[in-house]
Amino acid sequence: MKMGGFVVIRNWAPYAAYLGLGLAAAALVLLVVSPLGWRAGWWHFRFAFSWLMPASGYVALAAAIVSLFVLAAGWPQLGWRGLTIAGIGLAVGAVLAYVPWQFDHRLKTLPRIHDITTDTENPPDYVAALPARAAENAGPATYAGSQIAEQQKAAYPDLAPLKAALPPEQAFRLALDTAKAMPGWTVVAADPAAGRIEARQTSRWFRFTDDIVIRVAAETPGSRIDMRSESRQGRSDFGVNANRIRAYMATLRQRFG
Repeated sequence: MKMGGFVVIRNWAPYAAYLGLGLAAAALVLLVVSPLGWRAGWWHFRFAFSWLMPASGYVALAAAIVSLFVLAAGWPQLGWRGLTIAGIGLAVGAVLAYVPWQFDHRLKTLPRIHDITTDTENPPDYVAALPARAAENAGPATYAGSQIAEQQKAAYPDLAPLKAALPPEQAFRLALDTAKAMPGWTVVAADPAAGRIEARQTSRWFRFTDDIVIRVAAETPGSRIDMRSESRQGRSDFGVNANRIRAYMATLRQRFG
């Protein structure tokens, strides 16, 4: 039907529902290829974070808006099939819009640091991780000191060493058993004489590897456990390393009783 020179589609809602679903699918493709391209060497991970993921978020937001409009204004034309398609477009679009948003929110609210420790004065040192870091052209493992210590204290004031009324040998065994039990962790070295445990964890999505070192030292009347977690790539860790330290220390504290 024509009105004033324009073509008006009477049953526009089903077409708009498919449009919303198509936009959601396009957003999903952009989100999926972001890490795949980085892992395949097609582009740098910064391109994925700075361009592809935001683009996915905007397309997903458009999908959610279109689908919501269809459900609100065109539901009498849809039928069960159309309602289902529009509902899927809305749900998928909303979820996919949230993923880049929460990454951007963390980037803007958390300090751009990726080396976190419970001892900013004398952080544990990496030993076993150094060859792997060099092979990956990772950032230096030397702690930046006051440059990041104050930022960490402001953002993560709860991070602190764990003190236990146990001799270092016993505390080390519990610390090592806890490290082996942490989901996704791979213990790469354990030196009881030095009181050092090293591990790594690789993210599921972008396959970023973070290095972990735990130090168990004697301290009257028992032991002190410190931890350091550092990302090999990038400047910001989106709070991952701090959360890892929290999770490990909480689990270890439970084991100490």
